[in-house]
Amino acid sequence: MKSKGKMEAQASAEQWVSVEQVAHHLNVKPDTVYKWLERKDIPAHKVGRLWRFKLSEIDQWIRSGGAK
Repeated sequence: MKSKGKMEAQASAEQWVSVEQVAHHLNVKPDTVYKWLERKDIPAHKVGRLWRFKLSEIDQWIRSGGAK
């Protein structure tokens, strides 16, 4: 079992990805990701004018039924 410190270190080392990368990861069109963003449904963070995502958060969101 991983310690909390190691998990936090991995999470902070995880790269931020773009809308296009999330769409590719989920095998959907970028327009679908933008629709989820409009509904404030998908876990995302705005950096300047750009939306950024952590794939671990996206995967958790999918597992919890977020893309229904």
